Amino acid sequence: MGRGEVLLLAGGRREAPHGRDSVMAQGLRRLGGQAPVLAYVGAASDDSIPFRHMISAMLNASGAGKILPVNLCRKGASLTRARALLDDADAIFLSGGDVERGMEVLEGSGISTHLRALAGQGKPFVGLSAGSILLGRTWIRWRDPEDDASAEPFRCTGIADVICDTHDEASEWSELKALLRLLPKGSEGWGIPAGGALFIQATGTIEWIGKRPVLLRQESRTVQEETPVRSRCR
Repeated sequence: MGRGEVLLLAGGRREAPHGRDSVMAQGLRRLGGQAPVLAYVGAASDDSIPFRHMISAMLNASGAGKILPVNLCRKGASLTRARALLDDADAIFLSGGDVERGMEVLEGSGISTHLRALAGQGKPFVGLSAGSILLGRTWIRWRDPEDDASAEPFRCTGIADVICDTHDEASEWSELKALLRLLPKGSEGWGIPAGGALFIQATGTIEWIGKRPVLLRQESRTVQEETPVRSRCR
């Protein structure tokens, strides 16, 4: 396996969920190795077994090897076993679901600290949909969904040194833009469309796979959209 790469998959496509995903397959090949063993962290989906089976089938069809379920949400879940599975895997996969719920589980269990430590040691990570957002630096929530003024950013794992949103092109990245307006001038966020992915090399160079992402930048509380080049150094 390569050392320290991060693959951020958008997900959100309406193709057959059990079939091979071409973007996922390309991304897994970029991580290197044959049929990598993935530790599957389903915190954002409350460790849903049917959801894990569906996503695992797509991962296997796209080139992944054995999938190791890392259960954190169920009563009596063993954190010792969870850490061992994370340590043993070739790469760590974070599933889709709810970003805020995912961080609540990761922080509450203390596993987020272990994930960051593994990232610092060079363990590759893969995110899908909400899992990609979780791997980034920060995301947004509303204390009161009916009150825009209640919006606030919250910290994610920071394993990928980016802010991103996934498959929200239909709303023109409204949540990502709302987040950027709360952040300092010059803050950037990536909108990864369905059928796309970002690949972040160990050097920090960002490339895209599949559909081209958008790059948004906060400029004095207005958000400007740029078209990124194929490869971009941070």
